[in-house]
Amino acid sequence: MFEKLRSAFGSLTKLATHTTISQKEADEILWDFELALIESDVAQEVIQSIVNEIKARLADAKIPRSEDRVNYLKNQLKEAIRSCFTKTQSIDLPALVRSKTTKDVRDEFSPFVILFLGINGVGKTTTVAKLAYLLKNKGDTVVLACGDTHRAGAIEQLTEHANRLKIKAIAQGYGSDPAAVAKDAQLYAQSHKVEVVLIDSAGRIQTSKNLMEEMEKIVRVVRPDFKIFVADSLSGNDALSQAKEFKSFTDFDASILTKADADTKGGAALSIAFVTQRPIIYLAVGQDYSDLIPFDVEKFVEQTLG
Repeated sequence: MFEKLRSAFGSLTKLATHTTISQKEADEILWDFELALIESDVAQEVIQSIVNEIKARLADAKIPRSEDRVNYLKNQLKEAIRSCFTKTQSIDLPALVRSKTTKDVRDEFSPFVILFLGINGVGKTTTVAKLAYLLKNKGDTVVLACGDTHRAGAIEQLTEHANRLKIKAIAQGYGSDPAAVAKDAQLYAQSHKVEVVLIDSAGRIQTSKNLMEEMEKIVRVVRPDFKIFVADSLSGNDALSQAKEFKSFTDFDASILTKADADTKGGAALSIAFVTQRPIIYLAVGQDYSDLIPFDVEKFVEQTLG
Protein backbone atom coordinates (compact mmCIF):
# COMPACT_ATOMS: atom_id res chain seq x y z
CA MET A 1 0.00 0.00 0.00
CA PHE A 2 0.88 3.67 -0.36
CA GLU A 3 3.59 3.23 -2.98
CA LYS A 4 3.17 6.90 -3.95
CA LEU A 5 3.66 8.06 -0.38
CA ARG A 6 6.80 5.99 0.04
CA SER A 7 8.11 7.48 -3.18
CA ALA A 8 7.33 11.00 -1.97
CA PHE A 9 9.12 10.29 1.28
CA GLY A 10 12.20 9.18 -0.66
CA SER A 11 12.47 12.67 -2.10
CA LEU A 12 12.70 14.14 1.40
CA THR A 13 16.20 12.75 1.83
CA LYS A 14 17.35 15.15 -0.88
CA LEU A 15 16.49 18.17 1.25
CA ALA A 16 19.25 20.08 3.00
CA THR A 17 20.23 18.64 6.36
CA HIS A 18 19.76 21.60 8.68
CA THR A 19 18.60 21.38 12.28
CA THR A 20 15.60 23.60 11.56
CA ILE A 21 12.94 22.98 8.92
CA SER A 22 12.18 26.26 7.17
CA GLN A 23 8.71 27.26 6.00
CA LYS A 24 9.91 26.84 2.42
CA GLU A 25 11.07 23.29 3.13
CA ALA A 26 7.81 22.47 4.91
CA ASP A 27 5.83 23.75 1.92
CA GLU A 28 7.97 21.64 -0.42
CA ILE A 29 7.47 18.54 1.70
CA LEU A 30 3.73 19.16 1.92
CA TRP A 31 3.36 19.71 -1.81
CA ASP A 32 4.92 16.35 -2.66
CA PHE A 33 3.04 14.65 0.15
CA GLU A 34 -0.31 16.14 -0.85
CA LEU A 35 0.12 15.02 -4.45
CA ALA A 36 0.99 11.53 -3.22
CA LEU A 37 -2.17 11.45 -1.10
CA ILE A 38 -4.28 12.49 -4.09
CA GLU A 39 -2.69 9.80 -6.24
CA SER A 40 -3.38 7.30 -3.44
CA ASP A 41 -7.14 7.98 -3.69
CA VAL A 42 -7.34 9.67 -0.31
CA ALA A 43 -10.41 11.90 0.03
CA GLN A 44 -9.82 15.65 -0.16
CA GLU A 45 -11.25 16.32 3.31
CA VAL A 46 -8.85 13.74 4.73
CA ILE A 47 -5.92 15.20 2.82
CA GLN A 48 -6.66 18.65 4.24
CA SER A 49 -6.71 17.31 7.77
CA ILE A 50 -3.40 15.48 7.28
CA VAL A 51 -1.75 18.48 5.65
CA ASN A 52 -2.88 20.78 8.47
CA GLU A 53 -1.52 18.29 11.00
CA ILE A 54 1.85 18.19 9.23
CA LYS A 55 1.98 21.98 8.95
CA ALA A 56 1.57 22.27 12.69
CA ARG A 57 4.32 19.73 13.23
CA LEU A 58 6.90 20.90 10.69
CA ALA A 59 6.60 24.68 10.49
CA ASP A 60 9.94 26.01 11.79
CA ALA A 61 10.43 22.77 13.72
CA LYS A 62 13.78 22.35 15.44
CA ILE A 63 15.19 18.87 15.02
CA PRO A 64 17.10 17.55 18.05
CA ARG A 65 20.77 17.16 17.19
CA SER A 66 20.67 13.63 18.52
CA GLU A 67 17.99 12.61 16.03
CA ASP A 68 18.46 11.71 12.40
CA ARG A 69 16.70 14.27 10.17
CA VAL A 70 15.13 11.71 7.86
CA ASN A 71 13.79 9.68 10.77
CA TYR A 72 12.41 12.84 12.36
CA LEU A 73 10.51 13.76 9.18
CA LYS A 74 9.33 10.20 8.75
CA ASN A 75 7.99 10.06 12.31
CA GLN A 76 6.11 13.34 11.92
CA LEU A 77 4.46 12.11 8.72
CA LYS A 78 3.54 8.83 10.39
CA GLU A 79 1.95 10.69 13.30
CA ALA A 80 -0.13 12.67 10.82
CA ILE A 81 -1.37 9.43 9.23
CA ARG A 82 -1.97 7.87 12.66
CA SER A 83 -4.10 10.86 13.68
CA CYS A 84 -6.72 9.81 11.13
CA PHE A 85 -7.48 6.75 13.26
CA THR A 86 -7.51 8.42 16.67
CA LYS A 87 -11.29 8.88 16.68
CA THR A 88 -11.92 5.17 16.04
CA GLN A 89 -11.79 2.58 18.78
CA SER A 90 -10.49 -0.87 17.94
CA ILE A 91 -13.03 -3.67 18.28
CA ASP A 92 -12.31 -7.32 19.03
CA LEU A 93 -15.41 -8.80 17.39
CA PRO A 94 -14.99 -12.40 18.69
CA ALA A 95 -14.61 -11.01 22.21
CA LEU A 96 -17.71 -8.88 21.70
CA VAL A 97 -19.63 -11.98 20.62
CA ARG A 98 -18.47 -13.89 23.69
CA SER A 99 -19.42 -11.04 26.00
CA LYS A 100 -23.06 -11.52 25.00
CA THR A 101 -23.24 -15.29 24.52
CA THR A 102 -21.56 -16.14 27.85
CA LYS A 103 -24.05 -14.27 30.04
CA ASP A 104 -25.66 -15.96 33.05
CA VAL A 105 -27.36 -19.16 31.86
CA ARG A 106 -30.48 -18.11 33.74
CA ASP A 107 -30.99 -15.33 31.21
CA GLU A 108 -33.03 -16.05 28.10
CA PHE A 109 -30.64 -17.13 25.35
CA SER A 110 -30.12 -14.48 22.70
CA PRO A 111 -27.79 -14.94 19.72
CA PHE A 112 -25.33 -12.28 18.60
CA VAL A 113 -26.71 -10.91 15.31
CA ILE A 114 -24.44 -9.33 12.68
CA LEU A 115 -25.79 -7.61 9.56
CA PHE A 116 -23.58 -7.12 6.50
CA LEU A 117 -24.11 -4.06 4.30
CA GLY A 118 -22.65 -2.84 1.02
CA ILE A 119 -23.24 -2.49 -2.69
CA ASN A 120 -23.06 -5.19 -5.37
CA GLY A 121 -19.69 -6.58 -6.34
CA VAL A 122 -17.63 -5.81 -3.23
CA GLY A 123 -17.44 -9.44 -2.07
CA LYS A 124 -20.00 -9.18 0.72
CA THR A 125 -21.32 -12.75 0.51
CA THR A 126 -17.82 -14.22 0.51
CA THR A 127 -16.93 -11.99 3.46
CA VAL A 128 -19.91 -13.40 5.38
CA ALA A 129 -18.53 -16.90 4.81
CA LYS A 130 -15.02 -15.84 5.86
CA LEU A 131 -16.25 -14.37 9.12
CA ALA A 132 -18.32 -17.52 9.73
CA TYR A 133 -15.13 -19.57 9.27
CA LEU A 134 -13.22 -17.29 11.66
CA LEU A 135 -15.87 -17.42 14.38
CA LYS A 136 -16.37 -21.18 14.01
CA ASN A 137 -12.63 -21.72 14.46
CA LYS A 138 -12.82 -19.71 17.68
CA GLY A 139 -15.45 -22.11 18.98
CA ASP A 140 -18.65 -20.22 18.19
CA THR A 141 -21.70 -21.82 16.58
CA VAL A 142 -22.96 -19.93 13.54
CA VAL A 143 -26.04 -19.77 11.29
CA LEU A 144 -26.22 -17.83 8.02
CA ALA A 145 -29.24 -15.87 6.77
CA CYS A 146 -29.64 -15.59 2.99
CA GLY A 147 -31.00 -12.05 3.05
CA ASP A 148 -30.06 -11.24 -0.52
CA THR A 149 -33.33 -12.22 -2.20
CA HIS A 150 -32.72 -10.07 -5.28
CA ARG A 151 -29.46 -11.12 -6.96
CA ALA A 152 -29.72 -14.28 -9.04
CA GLY A 153 -27.60 -17.02 -7.51
CA ALA A 154 -27.06 -15.25 -4.19
CA ILE A 155 -29.01 -17.79 -2.15
CA GLU A 156 -27.23 -20.72 -3.80
CA GLN A 157 -23.86 -19.03 -3.28
CA LEU A 158 -24.32 -18.53 0.45
CA THR A 159 -25.90 -21.96 0.88
CA GLU A 160 -22.90 -23.55 -0.81
CA HIS A 161 -20.58 -21.70 1.57
CA ALA A 162 -22.66 -22.98 4.48
CA ASN A 163 -22.40 -26.56 3.20
CA ARG A 164 -18.64 -26.28 2.88
CA LEU A 165 -18.36 -24.85 6.38
CA LYS A 166 -20.82 -27.43 7.74
CA ILE A 167 -23.15 -24.83 9.21
CA LYS A 168 -26.84 -24.05 8.75
CA ALA A 169 -28.18 -21.55 6.21
CA ILE A 170 -31.71 -20.13 6.47
CA ALA A 171 -33.31 -19.15 3.17
CA GLN A 172 -36.62 -18.44 1.48
CA GLY A 173 -37.32 -17.88 -2.21
CA TYR A 174 -36.20 -15.03 -4.43
CA GLY A 175 -38.43 -12.01 -4.04
CA SER A 176 -39.25 -12.81 -0.43
CA ASP A 177 -38.92 -10.24 2.34
CA PRO A 178 -35.25 -10.07 3.50
CA ALA A 179 -36.38 -8.94 6.94
CA ALA A 180 -38.49 -12.10 7.28
CA VAL A 181 -35.50 -14.26 6.30
CA ALA A 182 -33.32 -12.50 8.86
CA LYS A 183 -35.97 -12.95 11.55
CA ASP A 184 -36.31 -16.66 10.72
CA ALA A 185 -32.56 -17.09 11.19
CA GLN A 186 -32.66 -15.19 14.48
CA LEU A 187 -35.52 -17.37 15.79
CA TYR A 188 -33.75 -20.54 14.62
CA ALA A 189 -30.60 -19.50 16.46
CA GLN A 190 -32.54 -18.69 19.60
CA SER A 191 -34.38 -22.02 19.67
CA HIS A 192 -31.29 -24.10 18.78
CA LYS A 193 -28.86 -22.13 20.99
CA VAL A 194 -26.74 -21.05 18.02
CA GLU A 195 -24.50 -18.25 19.20
CA VAL A 196 -24.05 -16.09 16.09
CA VAL A 197 -26.34 -15.09 13.21
CA LEU A 198 -24.66 -13.64 10.11
CA ILE A 199 -27.11 -11.88 7.78
CA ASP A 200 -26.20 -11.32 4.15
CA SER A 201 -28.13 -8.53 2.42
CA ALA A 202 -28.74 -7.46 -1.14
CA GLY A 203 -26.06 -5.27 -2.68
CA ARG A 204 -27.54 -1.83 -2.54
CA ILE A 205 -26.73 1.11 -4.73
CA GLN A 206 -26.54 3.87 -2.16
CA THR A 207 -28.76 6.16 -4.25
CA SER A 208 -31.64 3.65 -4.32
CA LYS A 209 -34.17 4.90 -1.75
CA ASN A 210 -36.33 1.76 -1.87
CA LEU A 211 -33.41 -0.58 -1.24
CA MET A 212 -32.11 1.60 1.56
CA GLU A 213 -35.54 1.56 3.19
CA GLU A 214 -35.60 -2.23 2.85
CA MET A 215 -32.29 -2.35 4.68
CA GLU A 216 -33.66 -0.11 7.41
CA LYS A 217 -36.55 -2.56 7.79
CA ILE A 218 -34.11 -5.42 8.43
CA VAL A 219 -32.48 -3.32 11.15
CA ARG A 220 -35.83 -2.54 12.78
CA VAL A 221 -37.04 -6.16 12.66
CA VAL A 222 -33.97 -8.04 13.95
CA ARG A 223 -32.20 -5.24 15.88
CA PRO A 224 -28.70 -6.51 15.03
CA ASP A 225 -26.02 -6.31 17.69
CA PHE A 226 -23.44 -5.29 15.11
CA LYS A 227 -23.55 -3.86 11.58
CA ILE A 228 -20.61 -4.24 9.20
CA PHE A 229 -20.09 -2.15 6.08
CA VAL A 230 -18.16 -4.07 3.40
CA ALA A 231 -16.20 -2.03 0.85
CA ASP A 232 -13.87 -2.76 -2.05
CA SER A 233 -10.37 -1.41 -1.31
CA LEU A 234 -9.80 -0.78 -5.00
CA SER A 235 -12.79 1.52 -5.44
CA GLY A 236 -11.06 4.52 -3.85
CA ASN A 237 -13.30 7.54 -3.36
CA ASP A 238 -16.36 5.57 -4.50
CA ALA A 239 -15.98 3.47 -1.35
CA LEU A 240 -15.99 6.66 0.71
CA SER A 241 -19.23 7.96 -0.82
CA GLN A 242 -20.81 4.55 -0.20
CA ALA A 243 -19.61 4.56 3.42
CA LYS A 244 -21.08 8.01 4.04
CA GLU A 245 -24.49 7.01 2.66
CA PHE A 246 -24.69 3.69 4.49
CA LYS A 247 -23.63 5.30 7.74
CA SER A 248 -26.39 7.90 7.42
CA PHE A 249 -29.00 5.15 7.00
CA THR A 250 -27.71 2.50 9.40
CA ASP A 251 -24.98 4.06 11.57
CA PHE A 252 -22.91 0.91 11.05
CA ASP A 253 -20.40 -0.16 13.69
CA ALA A 254 -17.32 -1.10 11.64
CA SER A 255 -15.98 -1.81 8.18
CA ILE A 256 -14.29 -4.68 6.39
CA LEU A 257 -12.23 -3.93 3.28
CA THR A 258 -12.02 -6.58 0.56
CA LYS A 259 -9.34 -7.11 -2.11
CA ALA A 260 -6.79 -5.53 0.22
CA ASP A 261 -4.09 -7.82 -1.18
CA ALA A 262 -4.42 -6.08 -4.56
CA ASP A 263 -4.58 -2.55 -3.14
CA THR A 264 -1.37 -0.61 -3.79
CA LYS A 265 -2.79 2.78 -2.81
CA GLY A 266 -4.43 2.39 0.59
CA GLY A 267 -6.59 5.49 0.25
CA ALA A 268 -9.91 3.77 0.94
CA ALA A 269 -8.85 2.57 4.39
CA LEU A 270 -7.57 5.97 5.43
CA SER A 271 -10.59 7.85 4.10
CA ILE A 272 -13.30 5.54 5.45
CA ALA A 273 -11.83 5.40 8.95
CA PHE A 274 -11.39 9.17 9.12
CA VAL A 275 -14.77 10.20 7.72
CA THR A 276 -17.01 7.58 9.36
CA GLN A 277 -15.12 7.52 12.68
CA ARG A 278 -15.75 3.78 12.71
CA PRO A 279 -12.95 1.20 12.90
CA ILE A 280 -11.85 -1.08 10.10
CA ILE A 281 -11.81 -4.48 11.79
CA TYR A 282 -10.69 -6.86 9.04
CA LEU A 283 -9.02 -6.94 5.63
CA ALA A 284 -9.86 -9.63 3.09
CA VAL A 285 -6.57 -10.57 1.43
CA GLY A 286 -7.41 -13.58 -0.74
CA GLN A 287 -10.03 -16.10 -1.80
CA ASP A 288 -9.62 -18.72 0.94
CA TYR A 289 -11.84 -18.69 4.02
CA SER A 290 -8.78 -18.06 6.16
CA ASP A 291 -7.88 -14.92 4.20
CA LEU A 292 -9.54 -12.52 6.61
CA ILE A 293 -7.00 -10.78 8.81
CA PRO A 294 -7.42 -8.21 11.60
CA PHE A 295 -6.74 -4.63 10.55
CA ASP A 296 -3.74 -3.33 12.46
CA VAL A 297 -3.47 0.46 12.59
CA GLU A 298 0.21 0.43 13.56
CA LYS A 299 1.11 -1.96 10.76
CA PHE A 300 -0.87 0.19 8.32
CA VAL A 301 0.96 3.33 9.44
CA GLU A 302 4.33 1.59 9.07
CA GLN A 303 3.39 0.51 5.54
CA THR A 304 2.51 4.03 4.49
CA LEU A 305 6.09 5.26 4.58
CA GLY A 306 8.06 2.02 4.77
